[in-house]
Amino acid sequence: MARFSIRDIEKFTGVKAHTLRIWEQRYNILTPKRTDTNIRYYDDADLKQLLGISILINNGYRISKAACMCREEVDGKVREITEHTVSDSNQIMGLVSAMLELDEPAFNKLLNTQILQLGFEQTVIKVLFPFLKHLGMLWMTGTVHPAHEHFVTNLIKQKLYVAIEGQVPKYKNDSLKFLLYLPEGESHEIGLLFANYVLRCRGHQTIYLGQNTPEEDIVQVFELYNPDVVFLTVTACSTIDEMPSFIEHTASLWKDKQIYIAGKMCDGLKEHLPQGMNWVKDLDDLMEQMDRNKKAN
Repeated sequence: MARFSIRDIEKFTGVKAHTLRIWEQRYNILTPKRTDTNIRYYDDADLKQLLGISILINNGYRISKAACMCREEVDGKVREITEHTVSDSNQIMGLVSAMLELDEPAFNKLLNTQILQLGFEQTVIKVLFPFLKHLGMLWMTGTVHPAHEHFVTNLIKQKLYVAIEGQVPKYKNDSLKFLLYLPEGESHEIGLLFANYVLRCRGHQTIYLGQNTPEEDIVQVFELYNPDVVFLTVTACSTIDEMPSFIEHTASLWKDKQIYIAGKMCDGLKEHLPQGMNWVKDLDDLMEQMDRNKKAN
């Protein structure tokens, strides 16, 4: 069973530490445990309860009423809210709760509900990406385990694989051929998988090489496929100091081709990219840049 400090609880739920202490004193909402050295901590059940109460409070419930509900009643009200509203914060909290319990049915049900309400693309943009950003912050502060990250990223990738498989190619006269890959050392492919889905939806052809692709393999595929556009993401495989040389080398490999590069490692270098290489903030930015380049040519 995990142990969470009051600061961890604040990061997960958005409930400020001083507010939580008031709730404990005034409403006896829960009783934190104590270590042998008298330091207060919370367990999984406490966190689950507070996540639910946080969702109720954000949807108009008074804390005095929420505090009187039993665990089952809170869970029931939360299910009603997450199934019938499209509030991003509600869905993110619901996904966090399902992740912490490694509850695959609950996680999938939340996602499926959002997909029915918003569509697949908007669910990824408005719910999944903010959820993953929130997860990354929690992971960096040590408040979630790597197992939680592996659990949810694999569930999300399964959704993306199914969505990509369901795309029937409808190529147009102006369709472009894309080569998508992650360089060696890169393993975070959810963003690239989503780019693959979006490009296919818009009638473009794609060759997807995935994560941790050796350069020699990329070169061989490039020669066989002769893509119009190369798209890659860099988030971890290089340090900031290594990025300029990595960018120059990548640009030299694909001369006379449009290269789109995404990822936080490139953020500070976007004004100094070689000709033909474009930094991409998000998928809307990718589409806008493609349109501009098409008109310019």
